[in-house]
Amino acid sequence: MTYTMVDDAAVKRTDGDAEAFDPHADRLREECGVFGIFGHPDAAAITALGLHALQHRGQEAAGITVYDGQRFHSERRLGLVGDAFSDAEVIKRLPGHIAVGHVRYSTTGATILRNVQPLFAELDGGGFAIAHNGNLTNGLTLRRNLIRDGAICQSTSDTEVMLHLVARSKKARFTERFIEALRHIEGAYAFVGLTNKKLVGARDPLGIRPLVLGELDGHPIMTSETCALDIIGARYVRDVEPGEVIVFSSDKVETLRPFPPVAPRPCIFEYIYFARPDSIVGGRSVYQVRKTMGMQLANESPADADVVVPVPDSGVPAAIGYAQASGIPYELGIIRNHYVGRTFIQPTQSVRDQGVRMKHSANRSVVEGKRIVLIDDSLVRGTTSVKIVRMMREAGAREVHFRISSPPITHPDYYGIDTPDRDKLLAATHDLEGMRRYIGADSLAFLSVDGIYRAMGYEGRDPVRPQFTDHCFTGDYPTQLTDRATEVPTRQLSLLAEAS
Repeated sequence: MTYTMVDDAAVKRTDGDAEAFDPHADRLREECGVFGIFGHPDAAAITALGLHALQHRGQEAAGITVYDGQRFHSERRLGLVGDAFSDAEVIKRLPGHIAVGHVRYSTTGATILRNVQPLFAELDGGGFAIAHNGNLTNGLTLRRNLIRDGAICQSTSDTEVMLHLVARSKKARFTERFIEALRHIEGAYAFVGLTNKKLVGARDPLGIRPLVLGELDGHPIMTSETCALDIIGARYVRDVEPGEVIVFSSDKVETLRPFPPVAPRPCIFEYIYFARPDSIVGGRSVYQVRKTMGMQLANESPADADVVVPVPDSGVPAAIGYAQASGIPYELGIIRNHYVGRTFIQPTQSVRDQGVRMKHSANRSVVEGKRIVLIDDSLVRGTTSVKIVRMMREAGAREVHFRISSPPITHPDYYGIDTPDRDKLLAATHDLEGMRRYIGADSLAFLSVDGIYRAMGYEGRDPVRPQFTDHCFTGDYPTQLTDRATEVPTRQLSLLAEAS
């Protein structure tokens, strides 16, 4: 069952036996990306470029809101940034010197136009637009209470809660109202928003979601990753600190820390999978960390093999590290087709079974007759791994040894990563040998939790509190999960979940 989007509706499509092949279905889904700039005459064009660099964080929708000194202007589209904002006429419709932008993968709320961010509302004192990366673990509870009190919600996104909370605050200044709203929410967030006078950013107290501060020709920028600064030639200034609120206006910069300090818990998956390899996250090169994870994996789980083969593209840095540490040659035994769309209608079961080949194809000259080590960054459901192992054997591989550069994923995420329910996670329902048999490999091994921390520069996990948000491996959730505790449905809603 698939859905197409027409304006503001999710429309059911009936195709008989046809079924959607989603090449990303067995991956952890990207979160979202945010970008904001203050005081630049080309704010919209610069924001569009920044969103291009953040496209890996969300491919379902993109939006930009600007203020030109008199009016707010907004363009929000389903699809990729290049499709939405490459046309010069679209940028012309976004005049202004303050802008915020967003790329979206839906973890809460369906992929419909009214959920595309930035979300905007006219409040007492003027307009307010906000873009959000993360997920609020009490968002559904807050939303239910707001609606009971008479609030009218225009979207199904948890981000809209912030608009209502700011609107209901009795504080005199916008900054105070924004901070009061933050005190009500739980979970993970990196917010960037604008008013007619200010650009505001905030990061959750644990620093689960990333947010960095940059500068272009004297104009401040806040965005999810440093790669968005690189694409526009901006200078990286620093990371926004966990729990920090920054407010830019024409005459001053306010840096506020309204929450008691706690030990930070940034998301470990930014390093494993989500951030772009050329980004710097928390002072660490993502590419170098992934290479080091591969090296640590080789030390922990060696394989007697002839060639190291990455599952592209996410497994490439770890595979380079594994090859360097093991001395086994690195080769591109799998070639990725980068032009596969997110959904492709397959007419028959036999064609659907070959769907993975649309995205990955074997390089027979590399794998035939060889004992190969396949390197990937994570194992979720395992369905794609089954097909890749089979593809390697059909290409003539003598042995296939699978190595994963992260620990087994045993628990779902509630902070902005769209993971399956626990009973759909392969590592939650199978032991190591069961997983090996399921995917059909000759051997299977994962990087240990201690190995992840060693790759990050620590000697294992802190015995009292982990340095990172690693609950997907350990079950150690760093915040309250209020929506789950109050029995509000908390599955991070996808298009199918909402429309069915």
